[in-house]
Amino acid sequence: MTQTLPVTAAHPGAIELQRNPHGRLVLTLAGGQQHADVTPVRAFPLGAPLQGLSLVGSDGHEVAWIADLDQLAPAVRALIEQELAAREFVPTITRLHGVSSFSTPSTWTVDTDRGPTQLILKGEEDIRRLAERTHLLINASGGLQFRIPDVTALDRTSRKLLERFL
Repeated sequence: MTQTLPVTAAHPGAIELQRNPHGRLVLTLAGGQQHADVTPVRAFPLGAPLQGLSLVGSDGHEVAWIADLDQLAPAVRALIEQELAAREFVPTITRLHGVSSFSTPSTWTVDTDRGPTQLILKGEEDIRRLAERTHLLINASGGLQFRIPDVTALDRTSRKLLERFL
């Protein structure tokens, strides 16, 4: 059984991370033990994205725990953030252009940080408020999630359309 190494502020340099020739992450622990094909997994991806990150081996078991991403060396943190960005696809809605109806299901035409798109909202219960009352997570009918990090930052028209569903 492999023991999980907690990477804490006491020994932030306890890990080394690099990519192998196939583009997979290879973790080297302080004792020289290597784990090929590790995957970073956030413990709290929405509530505390920088705290609590597990490095999981190819067998599905945790090989290292990182309490806080800020404790890591910049090169290690950059590799982890690149890998997470490739795995986590949650577009941010920047503007609502229109909705097909104010009852559900309805089709929303929106702009996101990934470009314009349409999503289908099945019900009002698919809009969740997160820890900050202005942060929303929207589950579209196809299973894709969209986020609005700050409702108050949206333009007036977008806020007015959104208020009909909240």
